[in-house]
Amino acid sequence: MEIYVVKKGDTVDSIAQRYGIPVSSVIFDNQLVYPYPLAIGQALLLSAGEPFASAWPAYVNGYAYPYIRQNVLDETLPYLTTLSVFSYGFTTQGDLIPPAADDSLMVRSTLAAGVGPVLTLTPLGPDGNFNNNLITSLVNNEEAISNLLSQLLTALQEKGFQGLDIDFEYILPQDRVPFADFVSEARAFLSPYGYHVSVALAPKTSDTQAGLLYAGKDYRLLGEAADSVLLMTYEWGYTYGPPMAVAPINKVREVVEYAVTRIPPDKIDLGIPNYGYDWTLPFVRGRSRARTISNLEAVQLAIDADVPISFDETAMSPYFRYERDGQLHEVWFEDVRSYREKFSLLPEYSLRGMGYWQIMQFFRPNWLLLQDMFLIQ
Repeated sequence: MEIYVVKKGDTVDSIAQRYGIPVSSVIFDNQLVYPYPLAIGQALLLSAGEPFASAWPAYVNGYAYPYIRQNVLDETLPYLTTLSVFSYGFTTQGDLIPPAADDSLMVRSTLAAGVGPVLTLTPLGPDGNFNNNLITSLVNNEEAISNLLSQLLTALQEKGFQGLDIDFEYILPQDRVPFADFVSEARAFLSPYGYHVSVALAPKTSDTQAGLLYAGKDYRLLGEAADSVLLMTYEWGYTYGPPMAVAPINKVREVVEYAVTRIPPDKIDLGIPNYGYDWTLPFVRGRSRARTISNLEAVQLAIDADVPISFDETAMSPYFRYERDGQLHEVWFEDVRSYREKFSLLPEYSLRGMGYWQIMQFFRPNWLLLQDMFLIQ
């Protein structure tokens, strides 16, 4: 595959002719919409080159809610190794709570495609937010842990899941060791039954990094406790923060460089975002709220506003500004250029694979690029 950045005067026909490829492949590979307008600075993936002689082997996971559209699930599954169902919860007594939406069809579809479904466990409270008091009540109560692990085993066996992913966030500093012990106990309990146990990690760059997202996650202890880890290398640009790249490559690299000093690289999966944000300007902390958008929606916004897409060479991410109804907006998102930069970290640091948050929107160029660069395990 080859990446082409649209210039002034380009059309789908002229690009296809220049590369000697069918117009239909440019349209299909990039999910272009009739009458196929393009934005200056838009990155297109072209089926114009020879495939890599030897692709890097990679494990590929994607997170999804049970209400994912069936056509999106079906189109995505061929590119995945596992699919993490988001999410199961639990009570203070360790009783397992299934997702609000039935996940049975999702699990069956995943198994039918030869992909491994994974049960994702989160401490989400009734308000839908991560609840660190719920974490404290569990990890410091051996009776609750025993009850939860027993119910998890039943769910794994009855539903056909092939692994457990533990995604606990905002862990209190005093629960750092008890949480790692819980992950270790879960692995010891489930491993004899053939289940893989992974844990999601906030993107730290040092042992002493301050903040509620980081203090309760001990990379060394959790790397020892779990079969594998996911580095949640996204959300630098986020809903309530100032406009910036969701996963700037310079920040992502800092996290990876720290992680490989605490965790064996072949246990590490790199977090990949499948979305962008649209901010209204000026940004006012405490009041501004960015809107989550798909990568395709971002490009369409630039086309509709007739503005060029720029590319930040430090963050290695696309962005642009546009005006609507007298309001200035700033958009950051992902394209094949930013994905290629993230993908390149896997062979560079000998990482195990990657995990997508999340796959609810299908972005074909990403998957075609991934397929071109990696041998999915």
